[in-house]
This record gives sequence, structure tokens and C-alpha cells, in this order.
Amino acid sequence: MESTCIFCRIVKGELPSARVHEDEQCVVIRDIHPQAPVHLLVLPRTHVQSLWELEDEALAGRLLSVAARVARQEGLEKGWRLIANTRDHGGQEVAHLHLHVLGGRPLGRMLPSSGAGD
Repeated sequence: MESTCIFCRIVKGELPSARVHEDEQCVVIRDIHPQAPVHLLVLPRTHVQSLWELEDEALAGRLLSVAARVARQEGLEKGWRLIANTRDHGGQEVAHLHLHVLGGRPLGRMLPSSGAGD
């Protein structure tokens, strides 16, 4: 799977990307089809199919920490959204775990308000 996975190829530098951050565990790139003024993808360097398969707690924490770091770098102090589409029914299009960081404009609510603690 890794040799044909587009995100594995991007992480390895085989395909071009607009990199925002990289370290020993992950790479952050700009999405080529942005859904907001800032739309970044946080990719683990190791191939993990989706959030469903993620068992490495240290990697999970690193991905969240890096998402917050790049959101700050991009000046998203007014707020931002973190999305992990998981598997087919969750809308995942590429079978390599990735987190979407979206911001730069009001994004609105995705779900109806419960009224409790909003």
C-alpha cells in the first residue's frame, strides 16, 4: 500500500507539496483543494490507514500537538476546526490517516447546539 499511497509519496518527497512543518513523526502540507482560507493536512510519516487503526498514543498526541502548533503559526487565534474523516462512511478519500486544520473565516456549527455548555 505504501508505494502507491499518495500521502506516503508526499511524505517521502516523491511528490511536490507546500510544506508548512515537518519533524521526525509528521509532515504538514497545504491542501490543494482548500475548503477555507487556511486548510492544512497533518500527515504521520508512518502509514496508518485511518484513525480507526491508530493505536500509537504517542503518535496521536504528536499529531494533535502539531495541529495546534501550525494553527498558531497560521494566526488562527480566533478559532479553527480539526477534522479526521475516518473510513468510507466518514468521508475519508485517501487511505492514510490525516487531520484537516481549517480556519481563517467563521466556520459555523456542524451539529445542532445541545444548549448545554456551549
